[in-house]
Amino acid sequence: MATSPFTVEPVAPCDGVAVPLAAIKGRGSASRLAHRFTRDAREAFDDGWAPDPEAGDVPPPATSVTWETPRSAISWNGSPDIYFDRGLNPYRGCEHGCIYCYARPTHSYLNLSPGLDFETRLVAKRGIDQVLRRELGARGYAPRMLAIGTATDCYQPIERELRLTRSVLEVLAEAAHPFSLVTKSAGVERDLDLIAPMAARGLAAVYVTLATLDPVLTRRLEPRAAAPHRRLRLIRTLAQAGVPVGVSLAPQIPFLTEDMEQVLEAAREAGARHAFYHVLRLPWEVAPLWRQWLELHYPQRAARVMARVQEMRGGKDYDADFATRMKGSGPWAQLIGQRFRRAADRLGFNRERIAFDTTQFRPPARDGQASLF
Repeated sequence: MATSPFTVEPVAPCDGVAVPLAAIKGRGSASRLAHRFTRDAREAFDDGWAPDPEAGDVPPPATSVTWETPRSAISWNGSPDIYFDRGLNPYRGCEHGCIYCYARPTHSYLNLSPGLDFETRLVAKRGIDQVLRRELGARGYAPRMLAIGTATDCYQPIERELRLTRSVLEVLAEAAHPFSLVTKSAGVERDLDLIAPMAARGLAAVYVTLATLDPVLTRRLEPRAAAPHRRLRLIRTLAQAGVPVGVSLAPQIPFLTEDMEQVLEAAREAGARHAFYHVLRLPWEVAPLWRQWLELHYPQRAARVMARVQEMRGGKDYDADFATRMKGSGPWAQLIGQRFRRAADRLGFNRERIAFDTTQFRPPARDGQASLF
C-alpha cells in the first residue's frame, strides 16, 4: 500500500480544550467538547500567547487514523423502529463532519471528544473483511439484509486509500449476501463493479442522503460531504447502472431544511424510487454541539429552530423513546410527515419494496480461497 497521507497515532484522551472559531472552516464542530464520562472539564483561556486565528497562525485541524482489530464485524440491534437487525460500520468517527450526526456520542467510549475529535481522530477496523468472513461462515448463521454505513459513512474520504468498505463488499459478493448501504459520498461509484452485478441478482441497494438542495446550508451542515448537485449525479449513475437507489431526507430541521418537495422532485428525476426521512436528533453531546453551531451560523434563527425542535421532543432537546425518536411528535412533526407523504405519493416513491434475495447465500470460504467442491 502506498504511503498514507493520514497521520496514524494511538488513541489519546480528549483534552476538552476549545479551538478558535476560525478553525471551524472545513469542519463541523469548533470545539473539543468534553464528553459525558470526563471527570474534569477544561475551559480555554486566552493569555495573549495563543496563535492569532485572524492572522492565519492557526493551522487547520489535521486528520489522524488509528487502527483497531475488531472482535466482530456485524453489530446486532433489536430496536423496533429500525428496519434492519444487523449492520456494519468499517470506521468509527467520520471526516464528513456533519454537525448533527447522532453517532458523535460514540466517541465518548473511546475517551475522545464527540466534537472535533469525532471528525479528525478516526478509527479504522483492521481486517474487518476477515472477521466478517468468519461470522458469515459460522454454523447456524441465517442471512438477512446487512445495512452498511448506518452510523458513520462507509465512503468517507479515508476509504479511498484504506478500502475497508470494498473489502467487505468483496466478501458479501463471494457469499451472495444481500446488503444495502447509505452514503453522502460519490466514492461509492468506485465499487459499481461489485454493486451493480449484485443488484441485478436482488442482493444490493444504495441510499443517498440528501436533506436539502441548498449548497450553502449543506456546506455548513456537512462540510466535507459531496455537494447536493454531485449527490444527484450519483443517484443518476446508480440508477443507470441498474442499482435500486433511494434518497434519505435526513435530518429534517425546522426553518433550515425547507425544500423537502424540491429534493424529492430532483431525486425522482435523477432516478431514485425510494425515500424516507428522519427529523433532527440531538442525543447526549450532540445537543450542545448543535447549539454552538446554530448560534455561529444562524444566530437570528437559533431560538426559533430550537423551539420547534423541543416542540417535537416533548419540550426537551431529545427524547429517545422508540415511538418518536425518528419522526418526533406534536403538530410540527405531523406537518413534516404530511408534507413528506403527499410529495412522495405524488411523485411515485415507495410504491414497491426492495426485495432482497437470501436464497442465493453460500457461506464464504474461511481462508478467502474458492472451495474445490
